[in-house]
Amino acid sequence: MYLHLGRDVAVSIKSIVGVFDLDTTSYSKITRTFLADAEKSGCVINVSDDVPKSFVLCEENGKKSIYISQISSATLLKRAESDPLPDNILTIRG
Repeated sequence: MYLHLGRDVAVSIKSIVGVFDLDTTSYSKITRTFLADAEKSGCVINVSDDVPKSFVLCEENGKKSIYISQISSATLLKRAESDPLPDNILTIRG
């Protein structure tokens, strides 16, 4: 199953490591540093046409990608609930 993240981007549910709310997680210096480092290394993909609300951490074949989405983490999780989420997905809700 695939999860639509915004624009024309969808990712395999199996590749998702975590779905994070940007408002909640961006309070942490560790998260801000993580996202800044990921952007410097070219791992961040912005699929947001509006104010970003969440980010989705994916890993496939040893390659990490971080998708910045205008869709809230709660909405992304609701979309994914039509098929049970695998145990490997970490979710942090605001």
